Amino acid sequence: MNKDSIALPGDVADTVRRALHEDIGSGDITACLIPHGRIVNASVVCRQQAILCGSAWFEGVFHELDNDAEIIWQFRDGDELAAQQIVCRIRGDAAALVSGERTALNFLQTLSGTATRAHHYAGIIAGLKTRILDTRKTIPGLRSAQKYAVAVGGCVNHRHGLFDGILIKENHIIAAGSISAAVVRMRELQPAMDIEVEVETLDELREALAVDADRILLDNFTLEQLRQAVSVNAGRALLEASGGVTMEHLRDIAETGVDFISVGALTKDVQSIDLSMRFNSAELQSDREAIER
Repeated sequence: MNKDSIALPGDVADTVRRALHEDIGSGDITACLIPHGRIVNASVVCRQQAILCGSAWFEGVFHELDNDAEIIWQFRDGDELAAQQIVCRIRGDAAALVSGERTALNFLQTLSGTATRAHHYAGIIAGLKTRILDTRKTIPGLRSAQKYAVAVGGCVNHRHGLFDGILIKENHIIAAGSISAAVVRMRELQPAMDIEVEVETLDELREALAVDADRILLDNFTLEQLRQAVSVNAGRALLEASGGVTMEHLRDIAETGVDFISVGALTKDVQSIDLSMRFNSAELQSDREAIER
């Protein structure tokens, strides 16, 4: 996917404001140590290999606190970072930079971690038709941000939430009485939308195909069952493998011929990237010496 074609979610500013309120609350008490109006230069350094993601949220934090802050990026979202590279340089009000540092880095670390994991998963199945999907197993409050990061990393977004896609799961089927009854009823209620059904056996797959499900989630199928499912399906519906997916078996699953593999670990088992922000200490020392003189 062309990273330039990935649209930012519309809730960046709201997400940033909520995060700042969570951290700063009624005010940053320790920031009173910094003289009013002091302007400083700072830089952000990445301590490990990573895929950069989250620059809009990072910028949003500092612009919310200091509208005149200048941020010069050395890389863009989706770029590969090496250890010890400078990611960006910042010039702005010192108190604002100190107050926003943790929140800004939290966004950049978490979203870069999500994009880096997605990039790794996508790389494992490179060259195959199968695509990796994310799930709704996201960090509360960061769904749109993490789904953006998944796309930046080279994987594909599934439905955003319960409002924009149909997935008939086990409990829906139990409540409706059967797969057939659930699909028929949903088709009546939402005739314009594709219907995805979760199945646990080949017989359930056949039932879902008999009522023309558009997409079928194969839950915890073995590799042999996945191969059989692809054969039974014969291209009639899109097939999604899910459940118990590990990196070790990811390519094996893709090689069965399924269209998608959904991986909750893309967003729920994220390891943040090690980033740090530092003021230019030599510049501050020069300022102090000038004041003393």
